[in-house]
Amino acid sequence: MSENNHKKILLVTRPIAPPWDEASKNFAYYLAKNVTGHDFYLLTNGMIPDLPVEIHLKPIYTSNDFSYLQKMRLVKHLHKMRKDFDIFHYIFTPTKQNAFLIKNFVAHKNGQSRVIQTIATLREDLYSDREIKYLIFGDLVITYSDYAKNKLNSLGFENVKRVYPGIALDEYKKTEKYEKLMREKNITKSNFVINFTGEYTRLGAIDLVIDSFLEVAKIIPEVKLSLAVRIKNDKDAQKKNEVLKKLKENNLLDKVSFFDDGNYKMPPVYNLCDISIFPVSNMRGKFDVPLAVIEAMACEKPVIISDLPILREFATPDNSVIIPKESTAALSKAIFALYENPIRRQEIGKIARNFVETNFDIKKVAEIYRQIYEKL
Repeated sequence: MSENNHKKILLVTRPIAPPWDEASKNFAYYLAKNVTGHDFYLLTNGMIPDLPVEIHLKPIYTSNDFSYLQKMRLVKHLHKMRKDFDIFHYIFTPTKQNAFLIKNFVAHKNGQSRVIQTIATLREDLYSDREIKYLIFGDLVITYSDYAKNKLNSLGFENVKRVYPGIALDEYKKTEKYEKLMREKNITKSNFVINFTGEYTRLGAIDLVIDSFLEVAKIIPEVKLSLAVRIKNDKDAQKKNEVLKKLKENNLLDKVSFFDDGNYKMPPVYNLCDISIFPVSNMRGKFDVPLAVIEAMACEKPVIISDLPILREFATPDNSVIIPKESTAALSKAIFALYENPIRRQEIGKIARNFVETNFDIKKVAEIYRQIYEKL
């Protein structure tokens, strides 16, 4: 074990490895790179290049897919390593299964190590208050939102702190559109490009996005749609086929670009676009603070977002365009308004960037975590 305030910290996550297309592992990777004064250990399935000397790899996984087999490997190795670190920092959404396994088969109660849980969402759609209480096992619980913090406080937990997730603002920033990417996707400077980074089968947005695009394309001939939507399972693949069929039937397939094979870095995708949209009808299974929105804001893109209560914590009328959920007409109207007013687009984008710099800069977030590690 370490001495003084210099600590050995294991970030307990799904496999940390490229492609960088999953929010929790991305956050863990950038957190380790930006916190100074401690030794970090990352769980991976291979090598990660260009890491600082304070970051060490533990290749316990055999696949990038966080399957049941890989989860069992994680529990097995955690049990073996339960006395090897000063801090075990869990960065994934707790479930009844993983909470049971950690409580009963890892058993951190050795009097030496401390445990932090960073919880991106409580999944109130799945769990009762009693079940949520069972999911909490950390000496300190960190939430992504005040909403989740207040919920845990109401359930009797006092060891809760809210820390927003951080992103690398030197990477997520406004740039010119990448000419190579424009040529690849057959996009010109005269095109008005709408970006949607979300889900195919969750969140209840993809049909709304496509229906709105069908309307918008009738009025704006130069419009194009960027779909940076990952295919995670068979249902997603089936839904994408439905989207392709609908676009083809309406002769719009050539106006849509897909970024779903894991080969694209997201900053160029955001900067390819003029606006970004997040018209979700629910946030089930999504982080309280969806990084797809924060990343677009960091690139100075005006974001159209649904008026869900959970999103009001960071989406304001100044830094985004807020619309009623499940309204194709409202989404189309908001898109038209931004299309017709480039000055307004620029104003919203700048305010959004400033908001992200204040609240979501990974360097500021890392400093908060550094202090937490030292005090724990």
